[in-house]
Amino acid sequence: MPPKSDTAESIVLKFVNEQNRPLNAQNVADALQKDNLKKTAVQKALDTLCESGRITFKEYGKQKIYVARQDQFDIPNSEELDQMKKENAKLQQDLEEEKRAISEVEGEIRALQSNLTLEQIRAKQAKLGTEVEAMEEKLNKLRDGVTLVRPEDRKAIEGIYMETITHWRKRKRMFKDIWDTITENSPKDLKEFKEELGIENDEDVGVSLQSLSELMPQNKKRGRGQ
Repeated sequence: MPPKSDTAESIVLKFVNEQNRPLNAQNVADALQKDNLKKTAVQKALDTLCESGRITFKEYGKQKIYVARQDQFDIPNSEELDQMKKENAKLQQDLEEEKRAISEVEGEIRALQSNLTLEQIRAKQAKLGTEVEAMEEKLNKLRDGVTLVRPEDRKAIEGIYMETITHWRKRKRMFKDIWDTITENSPKDLKEFKEELGIENDEDVGVSLQSLSELMPQNKKRGRGQ
């Protein structure tokens, strides 16, 4: 007599048949917690189903492994298997096409999301308009001959700049004199010797005293020999 559909036996039997794979009592109990079946009830149902021959089991040491009876399932012949393989291949192809279509739609959605909304465009336009007005105002001041830097500030900055260039030139000359004296009769490779001492000159760090000197006002530049 088959178990009623709402009994523990019927629930366990249905699950084992649907899974159709080796299961232990813990596997079944974990899966059927949603049906409010405790492990004790599950174990009892499994034992009863085995005794009645509705499922089979094998013992591995102290553990029992339960399996659905295979004679209840229709086993396809070779032609049916070939047909199933073809259908499976077709389904796989359809699935790949669906994935590509989904990917294209997702790409279009991302592209649309990356575009600015009308509100964002208006806000950006207003910001750019403000920046343009500020630059035009500054440009008009320059055209009208408005002094943006006070003469005394300009003179002070030029003085600091000239003094810095002068000290730089003196120290450059002092180093050259000392270096020439030290290395005059040295058998060492001068480049390796300089690296060994950790010395870097202007060229090593990509700066030029001459090019920076040319930024000084024309009437305040010193000659090359000075």
